[in-house]
Amino acid sequence: MEVDVLIIGSGAAGLTAALQLAATRKVAVLAKGSISDGATAWAQGGIAAVLEPGDNFANHIEDTMVAGAGLNNRATVEFVVENAPLAIERLAKLGVPFNLEGNDWHLTREGGHSHRRIVHVDDATGWAVQQALEAAARAHPNISLVPDMVAVDLILGRHQERFSTSGRIHGVYALNRKTGRVETYTARATILASGGAGRTYLYSTAPRGATGDGIAMAWRAGCRVSNMEFMQFHPTCLYNLEVKNFLITEAVRGEGGILKNPKTGHRYMPDYDDRAELAPRDIVARANDAEIKRDGLDYVHLDISHKPPEFVKAHFPNIYEKLMGLGIDITREPIPVVPAQHYTCGGVIVDLDGRTDAPGLYAAGEVTQSGLHGANRLASNSLLECFVFGDACARHIDANWDRLPPPPPIRQWDESRVTDSDEEVVIAQCWREIRQFMWNFVGIVRTTKRLERAQHRIDLLRHEVEDYYSHFRVTPDLIELRNLVEVAALIIRSALARHESRGLHFTLDFPKMADEARDTILLP
Repeated sequence: MEVDVLIIGSGAAGLTAALQLAATRKVAVLAKGSISDGATAWAQGGIAAVLEPGDNFANHIEDTMVAGAGLNNRATVEFVVENAPLAIERLAKLGVPFNLEGNDWHLTREGGHSHRRIVHVDDATGWAVQQALEAAARAHPNISLVPDMVAVDLILGRHQERFSTSGRIHGVYALNRKTGRVETYTARATILASGGAGRTYLYSTAPRGATGDGIAMAWRAGCRVSNMEFMQFHPTCLYNLEVKNFLITEAVRGEGGILKNPKTGHRYMPDYDDRAELAPRDIVARANDAEIKRDGLDYVHLDISHKPPEFVKAHFPNIYEKLMGLGIDITREPIPVVPAQHYTCGGVIVDLDGRTDAPGLYAAGEVTQSGLHGANRLASNSLLECFVFGDACARHIDANWDRLPPPPPIRQWDESRVTDSDEEVVIAQCWREIRQFMWNFVGIVRTTKRLERAQHRIDLLRHEVEDYYSHFRVTPDLIELRNLVEVAALIIRSALARHESRGLHFTLDFPKMADEARDTILLP
């Protein structure tokens, strides 16, 4: 299939770019599962923007830089923050029903923010945004939404019918889940909007498909990758043996929720940071981890039951309803929570136009390292990045259309030398092993010895998975495992290269922060 622009990923970044491009171009949006399956729909908290009287861009920029431990690119931070109000306006015009107070936005406050600047739709902002973007995309005649397509690899010059050493990207090979066949999608420009790599870890709030596919594909295609050691752990994921990966939004703490040690009842966050529960996520996650490990706990308590029941139900209706179904009344009792992997701050390097190192390849959202987040993402800047960079990719493609050559004839996927697998157990075993040792050795608190153990294991697994991949037909699970191994190796390599503790990377062997803030840049 040939289109003008191909977008891999159907969340906020991908659909924003598609809607911007569709006025003049034919666009195909590929989703690994259903169109709504990505991380956008899971986002509870909201979108950060300067909308409150007394707030200003300088404050939002400074809060972002402080949370990012000085590793942010200031030009990127300014670009995103200054475009935030316009992004909110566009979403409102699409029909996103943001909460209002009279004629004004209802703004909440989250950790690391000096002002109330989080616009939201109750406690299910991402779902509302996803539905509005999706409805607009479905209604547009120039946009084709293609579910159940698992991207295998980007198409380069070596895949042309006439072999070329060109590094230009011409599209993607993708496995059709329904037919089991690999199909060829070509385009003048390709946008990676495939999300992060949360499923590298045993405990994560990320959706099942967050296996770092875009990062791994771009790396194999010759793009630089940066800052993969900065894996954000959300401090408050519900602890429940039946329900996995249910996030308790940062806004619960923003509206007065406090963290307590369930053994002693002590409110401990003031012991760790003057900002208490409103400290940035890395600090709160480490505090929770420390309390759990010191006292041998399974979880800590997040308590907002001291607030009026009507207030709690009005602000967090979805969380209230979900937890009531599990026998927890958050208006009367605390919520058991644990830290869990939440966001990939590193990724494929892009400029302010969303361009990667590979000609014809753009990227936006969690798959990227744009310079916005630095060493730790400020709450509610993630959806914002998707809207601003999705729009930036589209605008640059449109403005430079005549410089983007049409795709050449591409060879079809060749599986003449492989067979169906007779040992799927290998995939399941490797997947479990990676997630377990990444959690234990490359988690919230690290040491060089643990990282070296992780590197030894990932080196062995990479050889095993590559051998398996070369002999058997691709399946969705094999594609994801191949990418998971690649991304885990990048995370470990980046962590070993950083000899300091900064933001989300905390190592007992180098507990102090270096004087100079430097990105970890990996070259293919």
